[in-house]
Amino acid sequence: MIKNEINNLNILASELIAKSIIDMYPNAKLGEKSLTEIGFRYSFKLPNNIKLSANDFNKIKKIIKKNIDRNLAIKFENISKKKALEIFKSNAYKKYQINHLKSNNVSIIKIGNDFIDICDQLGLNKFPSIDFIELVNISGQYFDNNSKNEQLIAIEGWARKNKKEFDEYKEYLHKKNERDHRKIGANLELFCFDERVGQGLPIWLENGTNIKFQIEDYCRKLLQRNEYKFVQTPVLGTTQLYKISGHWDHYRENMFTELKVDNEEFVLKPMNCPHHIVTYQQKPHSYRELPFRIAEFGIQHRYEASGALTGLERVRQMQLVDTHTILMSSQINQEIKKIYSIINEAHKTLGTSIYSVELSLRDPKNKEKFFDDDKMWNSAENQLRNALKTLKVPFKEVIGEAAFYGPKIDMQIKTVLGHIITISTIQLDFLLPNRFKLEYIDQNGKKATPVFIHAGIIGTFERYLSILLEQTKGVLPLWLSPIQVMLIPVNDSYNDATHKIKLQLLKEDIRVKIDDTDERLSKKIREAQIKKIPYQVVIGEKEIKSKSVTYRQYGKSNETSVSLNDFIKLLKNQIKLMK
Repeated sequence: MIKNEINNLNILASELIAKSIIDMYPNAKLGEKSLTEIGFRYSFKLPNNIKLSANDFNKIKKIIKKNIDRNLAIKFENISKKKALEIFKSNAYKKYQINHLKSNNVSIIKIGNDFIDICDQLGLNKFPSIDFIELVNISGQYFDNNSKNEQLIAIEGWARKNKKEFDEYKEYLHKKNERDHRKIGANLELFCFDERVGQGLPIWLENGTNIKFQIEDYCRKLLQRNEYKFVQTPVLGTTQLYKISGHWDHYRENMFTELKVDNEEFVLKPMNCPHHIVTYQQKPHSYRELPFRIAEFGIQHRYEASGALTGLERVRQMQLVDTHTILMSSQINQEIKKIYSIINEAHKTLGTSIYSVELSLRDPKNKEKFFDDDKMWNSAENQLRNALKTLKVPFKEVIGEAAFYGPKIDMQIKTVLGHIITISTIQLDFLLPNRFKLEYIDQNGKKATPVFIHAGIIGTFERYLSILLEQTKGVLPLWLSPIQVMLIPVNDSYNDATHKIKLQLLKEDIRVKIDDTDERLSKKIREAQIKKIPYQVVIGEKEIKSKSVTYRQYGKSNETSVSLNDFIKLLKNQIKLMK
């Protein structure tokens, strides 16, 4: 089925559920329906004291089946707003939706003789079979996604037109669910969001922070080996800074509202490049210093619509593994090859794979979005195109996806939700050096203007972790695992001895926890497996007497006993090999 057919089928299925809810509870009020990542959602205001849960799905399905068996007629009509407001005069939610329609006409659906709802023309006149509708979740939802509004009950589900497509989609959702970074992140206690902090503002919990620290440490060493100089710049910048760079004119809609303090206007930093240019300009530079490479784990803030926020994949605060290189034109080809090699090494070591590579070009007809300088654009685009050809990298050219200041190489990853997102970038920029009057002293002792390369090595830590979790199902290599060893005392009498072992492991930089809960030993081991902890170590009388440990690896059932010293050597050797 094509996407439009699937969407229409899901909308009709949601209308069928809406009718069935009204049949069950005649005083219920219809809220709002929407398409979701997997299917549909419909919200309702139920009569007082009526509660629904997933346990009621079978009851709802029985009512749906009755309505299907009745072979009720389905009819679509276009009516005036005035007539629609009269029909839905007792439903404040529908009146709100009608009043916010841009059209003067309202499309409605009639099912049988007693059900009417706002609904676009679907081109369908038959209900999907109950066998091909799946109900998957029930939750609270604020009307119009506004926490100041009343909370309604929302039912989520999906539909397909036949058994083959139903079974295929169900299997796809099962695999997707296994790899959904939001579910994995919650299960492994890596990160969370809280409306009191703000939408799209992730909180890194202890386990997630441990992973982030390891990635930071690896990226720092990788970049320092390649002669990058690390700096740290503020999370704010003046509006004047971004007016000079051009972001104020070309990127304003993605920036947060300015803050006025004393006689200055600031914005939360949406990118690091203007700050890095300022660090370069603190003293004169010779051609002998070029390429001049700058790196930062820079915190950035970008405005994203609330509907676009997706776990860690799309957020409003992010921390980018960001680099900028200032160089001579003659060094461009070699430097791009170097950066591409660094990016590949990072993905190989961290365990992620690139789906595709795009060369993002300007749209020459769009003079507002892209800086108007044909000569500059033609030169920059050819430079990147030739570099990719030299590297023998398969790529496709995409018109209109360049940054406003220059073309870029976008390395893409396909997510479990089917999104194609950019994870690493190399951007060639002739514009910012001119706007900021960047210069260096050339071989002849004269001032010259350099070129600027922006490169995101693995993108942001937030987006990168979402990809890493999806591609690994949360089974991380030992060196990246937030908890590398779980110590499990057989009973409380071994807690003190277990704590001493923990201290020894901590001294060796092994990340370790103790499960000293009152649960059965088998449940503790199973819980450590669920948490995907690489090593579970049981401590009992045998281990204390022999000064040994008995360990089990994630995903395996066999146990091995070794001395504590040998166990530490085993862990450190594995970590060394993996890095």
